Amino acid sequence: MELFKQTNYDFLGKKWLFIGASVLLLIAGFASIIAKGGLLYGIDFRGGALMTVEFASAPPMDKIRSAMSQKIKGEVSVQNFTGANSKNDVQIGTELQDERQLAVNRAAMDEVLRSTFSPAAAGKVDLNNIGRDQIVQQLREPLARNNVALNDQQLQELVAALKSYVNSNYSGLITDFNQLSGVPGMTPAILNTIRDTFYLAPYTVKSVEVVGPKVGAELQRKAVLSTLYALGGMLIYIAFRFEWIYGVGAVLAVFHDTLITVGLFSIFSKEISMTVIAALLTLVGYSMNDTIVIFDRVRENLKLSRREPLEELMNRSINQTLSRTIMTSGLTFLTAIALLIWGGPVLHGFSFALVCGIIVGTYSSVFVASPIVLFWHNYTDKRSKVAGAVQPAPVTRPEGARKSPTRAVK
Repeated sequence: MELFKQTNYDFLGKKWLFIGASVLLLIAGFASIIAKGGLLYGIDFRGGALMTVEFASAPPMDKIRSAMSQKIKGEVSVQNFTGANSKNDVQIGTELQDERQLAVNRAAMDEVLRSTFSPAAAGKVDLNNIGRDQIVQQLREPLARNNVALNDQQLQELVAALKSYVNSNYSGLITDFNQLSGVPGMTPAILNTIRDTFYLAPYTVKSVEVVGPKVGAELQRKAVLSTLYALGGMLIYIAFRFEWIYGVGAVLAVFHDTLITVGLFSIFSKEISMTVIAALLTLVGYSMNDTIVIFDRVRENLKLSRREPLEELMNRSINQTLSRTIMTSGLTFLTAIALLIWGGPVLHGFSFALVCGIIVGTYSSVFVASPIVLFWHNYTDKRSKVAGAVQPAPVTRPEGARKSPTRAVK
């Protein structure tokens, strides 16, 4: 399927415009990194404790920040997610510390949330922040006391159904016990027992991550090495399949894509996590594939039109692959946009990297990789012409000229 037929756009004639835009983006990215004292690494790389908490209503950010800062040593970050599906989610993180202090901070975060937002009722347990086994233990005796006949197997199945129902319908957080009336197997007697045994905190802890400093540093080193290994392997492959300059052009274009994307993360103050590294590696392969398609068409056209100027031949090759580029990049871009809007906080960094990388990677294949190859060939051709001009012309004799006879020495 071709969206564009027999197009003849002068892409390489606009190369300086896009090269200038790339230079500005690179300068802005590096300036942002320097001004902010480096990249903003996630918990995966810098180490620390990270807790994601969902509140039943708009979270009081100042109250959370103040309570955490009073009880936890070191720097504490409190961020509110503003996505469509996570408007009441808060991410609480502590700075990099030693392993023992991390465990203390993890326990302190739980204690601060309970004391600040959920003062426990006498003899009751928080249903929104308790596991399945604990619910079973807490319910076993009250059910027997209220003459509710449930054996252990039935109780296990009821609690499993309750947790599944709350997670699927209320994202793990309920604000009224009557919301449990739709749980399969729930009866008024069981619901009253649950109401007498538990209370409902206005929040639920969705996830907790604890990463030590040594693990974070090792992950950071491996992330950098994996990206460099990928670029090195692709350079060898393209140099073998085409010419070495094609490999250099493709790798420099992909390196350009990676640097600009990382710079945009710094400009917009977004964390770089393991999912972002996965997105960057995905972009390396995606952008490289797009560049190879163009170079492959250039190679085919070179076999057919050896005397055509290289810039015209490259323009024709780009026009011939334009439909394929728009279709693949456009569809992938729509998917990445959907993830960015509706993917939630977990996939936000991944989708943001994809959106930025697809835009930058698509134009770099045309306006960065191709001009590098063109500049090199123009440079080598110019050197060949200069070398041919300064080389002395060979001495030739007129036709019919004969060598002068040599006189023999007597």
